This record gives sequence, C-alpha cells and structure tokens, in this order.
Amino acid sequence: MLIGAPRKGTTARHHVDEHLEELARLADTAGAQVIGTLTQQIDRPHPGTYLGKGKIEELRQRVVDDAATLVIFDDELSPAQGKNIEDLIGTRVMDRAELILDIFATRARTREAKMQVELAQLNYMLPRLTRMWSHLEKFRGGIGVRGPGETQLETDRRLIGHRIRVLKERLEEVLRTREVQRHGRRGEFRAALVGYTNAGKSSVLRTLSGSDDVFVEDRLFATLDPLSREVDLGEGQRVVLTDTVGFIRKLPHHLVASFRATLEELHEADLLLHVIDAAHPSWEEQREVVDDVVAELGANEKPMLYVFNKQDRLTPDEVDGLGTRVRHLFPQSVMVSAVTPGGMDALKHALRDEVRRHKPLVELRLGHADGKLLAELHRSGEVVGQRHTDDGLYIRVRLDEATLGRALRSGASVVDAVPAAGARR
Repeated sequence: MLIGAPRKGTTARHHVDEHLEELARLADTAGAQVIGTLTQQIDRPHPGTYLGKGKIEELRQRVVDDAATLVIFDDELSPAQGKNIEDLIGTRVMDRAELILDIFATRARTREAKMQVELAQLNYMLPRLTRMWSHLEKFRGGIGVRGPGETQLETDRRLIGHRIRVLKERLEEVLRTREVQRHGRRGEFRAALVGYTNAGKSSVLRTLSGSDDVFVEDRLFATLDPLSREVDLGEGQRVVLTDTVGFIRKLPHHLVASFRATLEELHEADLLLHVIDAAHPSWEEQREVVDDVVAELGANEKPMLYVFNKQDRLTPDEVDGLGTRVRHLFPQSVMVSAVTPGGMDALKHALRDEVRRHKPLVELRLGHADGKLLAELHRSGEVVGQRHTDDGLYIRVRLDEATLGRALRSGASVVDAVPAAGARR
C-alpha cells in the first residue's frame, strides 16, 4: 500500500499521481507488489502519525480489507512516527528513504558500493533502534532494574557507531586510491554523466564508447558503480567519460553523504553532461532535482551541458517544439537518441568543441628525423597545419598538457602558443 501526503499550497499536490507512480516503480524494483494507494493533502505532518487521526483509521481499515503486509510512505518518517503508525495499523511501515536504501543494497556490486550503502543504512538505522527493539519493551521497567532490551539497545548503538567509523575510514582509503587513479589521467579531458535515475546515462555511455560491457536496463537505479570509458569523438579528439549514480526526488541525505567518494568524479570532471529524459512528462522537475543535488555536492560551478535524451520516443512535432523551447531556455544543450543511428552526432560535435576549448593551440618545431614524435602528435592531437623549412618541421597542433610535456621532453620546442579558451559556463 502506497501513501502520498503532499502539503497544501505546494506544487507537489498537483503531481501526487506522478510521485506515487514513481514510488510504485521503486517498490517494483525492490520486489514488492502494489495493491493500492491512499492520499491526503495536509497542512503539515502530524508530529505523531504524519497523517491525521481519521486518515490513519482509514489506512488501518484498508490494510485489513486488502490484506496488505507493507505500507510505504512517499515521505521520510521520523522514528517516532514510523513506530506509532505500525502500532496503530498493525503492519510493517517503510518510508521512501528506507525503500531507496533497500534497492541500493540489492544493486551494489563492488566492494566500494557495498560499503557506501552499508554506511547509509547504518546512519538511517541508528536513530530507529528503539522501534526495532520494541518487542523487548515488556522486559523493561522496575526500580533499579535495567531491562535486557535497554542493554541491547546500548550495545547495538555502540557496535553501529564503531562500524560507521570503520566504514568512513575505509572509504577515505578508497578516496585516496581514486585520487591516485585520477592523477594518472591528468591532462585528459574528462566529462561526467549526471542525471535522474533511468534518464539513460548508461545508454549514452554505451553508445558513445561502443562498449558492450556497459550494463543497461530500463529500471530505476540499474547501476550504482561509477564506470569510465575513453570515447573517440573523431577529428583527433578523445574524452574520458564517466557514468555516475542516478539521482531521484527526495534522495536520502545519508545516501548522498555516503556516495561523496564516488561523486568526487564530478569535482574532477572538466564538464558535466546532465542527461534528461526528454520523453518524461516531469522532465523539468527531474532537471531541478538533479541540479539541486549537484549544488549540494558543491559541483554547481562546473560547466554543464544539458543532454536531452530519448528523442526517439517523441513525435517529429514534439521534437521540433521541445527543441525550440530547450534552445531558448538552455543554450548549452543538445537533443540526442541512444538508439537511433546518428543520434549521438550532436553530442559528439558539442564534446569536440569543448575539448578544443581546453587544449592550447601550439606551434612546435621538430627535427627532420623526428618521425616517431610526428606520428604521436597526429595520433594524440589535432594537427591544424605543418610546414617544412631548412631548420626543421613546424607543426601547429592542439594538444593536452600531458602530450605537450612528452613532446617537449622528446626534443620538440615551442615556437608559439595560444592558451586554451576554457570551457563554457
């Protein structure tokens, strides 16, 4: 049974059906079968039961009539609210945050992702231990008597606190390891894919890179682990493209905090590619959610290109109308399709332009016998022109810093240089 309780006077009340539909997809991803929904517009959440007394009684009767074994709220419940509702309706209660954490736990594959999810779950669980040990309450009480339930609560709190510290230390180690790995990619142009869950980030990465091992599934949170691939953009330009975990409305703050190590990729990227499901009726709300999370992570100053995906699911008239509107609202944007032949051409062109902006145009002088170095410059850079003279070969080329450094160490000398323009903001 799904419960939606938007506040009066907010935009959420107009989208309650869409929000519950998304909650139903989350429940399906977690393996639950939705048998009904219940909604109530509220002025503010009741401090004890979130919903009003009459609606709680209606919920209790619906649970009995429909034989529901689980009730899921679209909003996060306090520990006291969750316990009180369970006592009143007689069945298990979850909120949206706990449901998302449960999905992440089943989707985590790598050691890092599992540690991040466990840390988020423990942070969520810690203030709710009293509710979990409610079955021991009958042992409590009595002057001078410490019940076993209370003792167990203190033991659990201590153990969980210790485990949280251990996980944070291990994730710090992961962060340092990632920094070493990123250091090896210095000089390469890097772009990070961000977006709402199921917007098609993995499909974009798979199509651009041509890597069949990039996992793609039409489900929420199909993948959690970051994945990087080198992409050949043509015309001598390349980019390291990294897929990141998808965001969602009301993403648990514990989960955002736990995934900071993974999302460091956003801070290291030269460009953020914000992938948007152009065919989704609530794409504007989803865009705002992602932009807000990016800002929360401190990456909102990064250059961003909006990538409107899944245009293949729109009619030609819808594509034209949306394209006109998008170009007006977001000048730095492209429309693409991960399944249509040539559907990524606009994105490749935009990425080539961004790579060029980050590479200085230099004129180098090489010796006549430096054929190996010349081949390297043609392979790793974008050669604009070259000329032969008596004192050597002069070549104008766009190069990243790493390749330029190698060329200078191999005997090339700089004749002229134009600084990189920098990416657009």
